[in-house]
Amino acid sequence: MPIYSYRCDNCGVQFDRFQKFSEKPLTKCPECGEKTLRKLFQPVGIVFKGSGFYVTDNRSSNNHNTMRPSNSSTKNEESGTPSTNKTPASTSDD
Repeated sequence: MPIYSYRCDNCGVQFDRFQKFSEKPLTKCPECGEKTLRKLFQPVGIVFKGSGFYVTDNRSSNNHNTMRPSNSSTKNEESGTPSTNKTPASTSDD
């Protein structure tokens, strides 16, 4: 059953009440007895379920992934050629 919040416009008392969806809203204040009771609307809690809400989820290829790991062995960004950690061999023309 949902919880509804009420506030009296006359005396200002505020309270919560468990009610079924089929029940009519309360109109009479339990404190002052006036028919100035109003139902309050409050933000609801949001629960994200399914894929696509977390950084660890796989995303479609059309989205740009900003957390792409850099791999130094793939390509050298400056020259566009594969990078190696070896020093070039010296050749002699004798």
